[in-house]
Amino acid sequence: MNHHDYDKALHFMIWGQWDDLLVLMVRTRDHFLSKKIETFLHACYYPGTESEMLESHENLLNYLDHAQATTHPPTFYIY
Repeated sequence: MNHHDYDKALHFMIWGQWDDLLVLMVRTRDHFLSKKIETFLHACYYPGTESEMLESHENLLNYLDHAQATTHPPTFYIY
């Protein structure tokens, strides 16, 4: 999995770049991230209740926080 996908998703969420978030949803190899983004975007574009949108937003943020904490970027050593 690409560690940068989590950084990009967080950036796109903060700045409201939904189109870029949609592209990331399609391109990422992390199926859980893709599903969380899909649920969030669906809640934003087709609002049922405000609580559903806020819950999907929180779920995506919690997943990003968890993924960034448990996934480490590759470390390169220079000899």
